[in-house]
Amino acid sequence: MIAAKDFKAVLWLAGVMCVVQVLNFMSGYSLTSFGLQPRTLHGLLGIVAAPFVHGSFLHLIGNLVPFVVLGALVARDGFKRFASASALIILIGGLLVWLFGRGYYHVGASGWVFGLWVYVLARAWYQHSWANLLCALAALLLYGGLIYGFLPRYGVSFESHIAGAVAGFIAARMLLAREGV
Repeated sequence: MIAAKDFKAVLWLAGVMCVVQVLNFMSGYSLTSFGLQPRTLHGLLGIVAAPFVHGSFLHLIGNLVPFVVLGALVARDGFKRFASASALIILIGGLLVWLFGRGYYHVGASGWVFGLWVYVLARAWYQHSWANLLCALAALLLYGGLIYGFLPRYGVSFESHIAGAVAGFIAARMLLAREGV
């Protein structure tokens, strides 16, 4: 069961994404320049900033709903676990996009979302419990269509999706290995 304080942290981050989107819209989308631009010095800032910047309100909503649901599934293990998994997903996934992504600005929380999704699935693999299995099944039923996000599409950073998924797996392995799994 997720504690209210842990779920509030997920909602707070979702609120930050909403505030950033309103500011981005009001500035004529100038905040998009804080996205992740691969293999540039300025792009390194985008590793941390890009998950909070979105290209449109539709883009934000497309990421926000699964972020809240999957974030809550990860946060059921506590805020510290959610924060650790999120930090690893953002940093490892962002670094992979910075190293291997196509040369344009990558923005949005979809890499984070894909990382949380894979983390929930991997947790069920590494930590055998009915609760983890039910969370993984819920993630598969609700967001199994994310698998199509690995396919290249114009205007979509499939690199962020793949990198986020890889980072989610690494985060699960790193965090669960410390527990002797």
